[in-house]
Amino acid sequence: MQPRLAESAPGTEPLNGCSRRISLLDSVRGLSLLGILLLNISGFGLPSAAYLNPAYAGPPPLIDGVVWTLLDVFAQGVFLSMFAILFGGALRLLQSRGRSWNVQRLFWLGVLGVIHSVLLWDGDILLSYSIAGLAAVILIHGASSGENLMRTGGLLYLIGLGVLVWLGSLSSAQTNSGWVPSFSELQAEAGWKLVGGMAAWSVRFDTMLMSQMSMIIQYGWELVGSMLIGSALMRSGWLKGQGEPQAYRRQGWMLFGASLAIGVPVVGLNWWTGWDYTWGSYYLQAPKDLSASLQGLGYIALWYGYGCRIQSSRIAGYLAKVGRMTLSNYLLQTLICTTLFYRLGWYQQLDRLSLLALVPVIWCVNILFSVVWLRRFNSGPVEWLWRRLSGKPPTG
Repeated sequence: MQPRLAESAPGTEPLNGCSRRISLLDSVRGLSLLGILLLNISGFGLPSAAYLNPAYAGPPPLIDGVVWTLLDVFAQGVFLSMFAILFGGALRLLQSRGRSWNVQRLFWLGVLGVIHSVLLWDGDILLSYSIAGLAAVILIHGASSGENLMRTGGLLYLIGLGVLVWLGSLSSAQTNSGWVPSFSELQAEAGWKLVGGMAAWSVRFDTMLMSQMSMIIQYGWELVGSMLIGSALMRSGWLKGQGEPQAYRRQGWMLFGASLAIGVPVVGLNWWTGWDYTWGSYYLQAPKDLSASLQGLGYIALWYGYGCRIQSSRIAGYLAKVGRMTLSNYLLQTLICTTLFYRLGWYQQLDRLSLLALVPVIWCVNILFSVVWLRRFNSGPVEWLWRRLSGKPPTG
């Protein structure tokens, strides 16, 4: 259901009365980017199977299990969902500049994604966002109203969940090697990641193709749906922060509570089934995705609900600067993590708690980089390159 803007109530001040409403949108974008690293750090420091399966190498140690559970309840998929919603909102804002220019921007984003995915890290999201964004631009352009966008987005999202369950019914009872890899497979993965070069590029290229095939078959439905929902929320003014703080707070806590009502039992069932491949990768992943999307919307609503207070803080200013340089900071995270884990040999040397302890340090680098850079320039270096490649938007 689409969160609605509440009517003005006595004693409340709408967020569009805040002088920094645009900065508020930037800050929630920065928050989502930094939050993504909470999960991506394990994608850099541990084998690929560890991202979704804490029992990929047998029963995990207690502290690993606790860290995994907390992240799975409060962060897994949540910040990616926020990012997709915000991405869709941005597509809506840029619609007035012409569909062809938007398509050109998304093309070059895809090119950056291919380079990032093949040369640096196999966990890239830029190419997927580029492909899904192209579909979203077409649907946004043809939508007659915000309600139509919301309905279409919700339908596509539900189709994606349905496809996930259907794929589960087709999956083999035998455990997938990507879910519980053998010792030799773990050794081979460590080899190409640490050695790098052409061998690593070849594996990453194959992984990129498989990821995009999976995106087209299943995840793309959810991703395009989330973008359309974000576009509808931007069109209604909700994503611009034009509602009442009290309404955002109420909606935020309701969405957060609903997400926990779905997500907590899912985590419990995963542990109860011993992280069975079919259940963990398909049947239980569907409600987990739904929980993450609700929680992502809840986080945005809570951020907006307390926005006027937060905007007076220095932290919000830092987050807004990170949000203005989202693409540059995303790639910076990759450069830092690939250096630490693949060049300096930290790969598979740290447990989940130790990996999590690195996250605030990398956040500080992101913030410092953004603050220093934006003192001299109006946009991030990769954003500048992206703008130059895309050409000038049409005027009028």
